[in-house]
Amino acid sequence: MTHSDQQPATATAYWTVGPGKGELRREDLPAPGPGEALVRTLFTGISKGTELVVHNARVPECVAQEMAAPNQEGSFPSPVKFGYLSVGIVEDGPAEWLGTTVFCLYPHQDRYVVPVGKLTVVPDDVPARRAVLTGTVETAINGIWEAGPRLGDRVAVIGAGLVGGMVAKLLASFPLARLQLVDVDPAKRAFADTLGVEFSHPDDALPDCDIVIHCSASEAGLERALQLAGDDGDVIEMSWYADRKVTVPLGEDFHARRLSIRASQVGVVARARRHRRTNADRLRLAVSLLRDPGFDVFLTGSSPLTGLPDVVQRLSDGALDALCHVIEYPAGADAVPTHPVRANHATESAPTEATR
Repeated sequence: MTHSDQQPATATAYWTVGPGKGELRREDLPAPGPGEALVRTLFTGISKGTELVVHNARVPECVAQEMAAPNQEGSFPSPVKFGYLSVGIVEDGPAEWLGTTVFCLYPHQDRYVVPVGKLTVVPDDVPARRAVLTGTVETAINGIWEAGPRLGDRVAVIGAGLVGGMVAKLLASFPLARLQLVDVDPAKRAFADTLGVEFSHPDDALPDCDIVIHCSASEAGLERALQLAGDDGDVIEMSWYADRKVTVPLGEDFHARRLSIRASQVGVVARARRHRRTNADRLRLAVSLLRDPGFDVFLTGSSPLTGLPDVVQRLSDGALDALCHVIEYPAGADAVPTHPVRANHATESAPTEATR
């Protein structure tokens, strides 16, 4: 079906409309212009850590512009249409794109129009549902490029959530001397076993690491990262603390053992590759890696689009535990109610994952 066949030309999207408040809204859908494509969404993924920061209105004003998603509408704190893990099929636009399954850094919306330059082709042997992980794999790639592991390195990844687990999975294929996935939750051992990575509680993690990649978004996790790094070692900080104040013990291991802490944030390509790779190159690499069915372990539940406001609230309340929760879309916008579906329960839930 092409855009011209659709009556009316509308789309349904998820908006954060206040602290702890989200709703589905019907909005006008423009016709695609030259070089643009109309995409019908199949699946989106919820990037829990970052999206809960937005849900709870905790984006610091001083970095609001830098932390905006690529196709975000509105502005922080609200109303804002936010999200960036979307997979769909091109229904209208340039002939060579018609029928192509694509990934896009787009919010939760059932149909949308974007320039084709913002689309990443999903390979035929990558299932569309799994492809929602493209943006998270991209985040992990960027962190690993920032870390620059070498042959025989000893590496610890702290935080066995979506981003930490993704980093550990990618590093498992590297010729490292040692790789540990570190988390306070003993139940994460089974997850680490599925990834083929050694698991450790923070108290038992091995020290003298060449690189520690921190993804727990916790003060205690960062402190332990500094303790596990060897002399002159590097801590790569992939967590986003949003508006939380974090105390770092710089008078202990950090100063005495000449440690380094570097931030990794996916908005720009890591400096070690920035002059030779574009964001589009990084996305193409990420989606190509998803041929591996082992990534399916990160997809931990699904709900229809109509349930999205409730899902976000349950994630925020802690009633729903998930790595990447998948939102499934109906065949057309007319299957979605035209009235707002709301979740109106403010909460103060801290993020547990690294951000984009």
